[in-house]
Amino acid sequence: MKLHLQSTTKLANGVEMPWFGLGVFKVEEGEDLSAAIKAAIKHGYRSIDTAAIYGNESGVGQAIHEALEENGLAREELFVTSKVWNEDQGYEETLAAFDTSLSKLGLDVLDLYLIHWPVAGKYKDTWRALEKLYKDGRVRAIGVSNFHVHHLQDMLATAEIKPMVDQVEFHPYLAQNDLLAFTKEHGIQLEAWSPLMQGELLNQPVLQEIAANHGKSVAQVILRWDLQKGVVTIPKSIKEHRIIENASIFDFELSREDMERIDALNQDRRVGPDPDNFDF
Repeated sequence: MKLHLQSTTKLANGVEMPWFGLGVFKVEEGEDLSAAIKAAIKHGYRSIDTAAIYGNESGVGQAIHEALEENGLAREELFVTSKVWNEDQGYEETLAAFDTSLSKLGLDVLDLYLIHWPVAGKYKDTWRALEKLYKDGRVRAIGVSNFHVHHLQDMLATAEIKPMVDQVEFHPYLAQNDLLAFTKEHGIQLEAWSPLMQGELLNQPVLQEIAANHGKSVAQVILRWDLQKGVVTIPKSIKEHRIIENASIFDFELSREDMERIDALNQDRRVGPDPDNFDF
């Protein structure tokens, strides 16, 4: 079946999550944020990813409400993600943090709520809070972010409900092969943040060559690679032309040779912190 911008993957609980969305990391509240979200929704995006620590949930919520009205869309047609920050982890703290996020976003229900980082000694209690929110019908799907295989194994040992998503740094220099295999085996959807390695990969010679062969940009090739790896992706941009360009990845396909050449670029190299060694 040919995929398109509003194509979805079915999470373990049956909820449909778009393969492609807009991330708003480091986009401050204001005109740029509002314009980016409105442009994305106008041009067919149906997934918006934010987090408490981004400090922009109120602006995201306002832009979503305006965009839905402007485009004649129902709330149910949009998939909205947020995340509980590290200092708010713990059972009661997470329940309170969720209320705050929901209020700022101006939503009745969240589509996906994630534990932002695996805070040692806290993430299991945090997960119990997410399970409660899920059972109470306040969030349609729950998951984690920046969890390695061993974090997932540790949590799965006691969890009543397994995470439906693990959102991690993922790009051709950090292919996360073991994690991708583990999540596929356990029915957990992998999702990529920083898929373009914050722009560092745009001058990569192999990627440039493959892009030229397809008449596409390097960014489009990387995002298509994500898709063909079965990984949901949420590139960030505040420029309308880039938002449109990033989503133009459904009209071509990478060959097996292309995929293998990109896979071979892996260096296990991060631009963000290692989830086994972070201090925030």
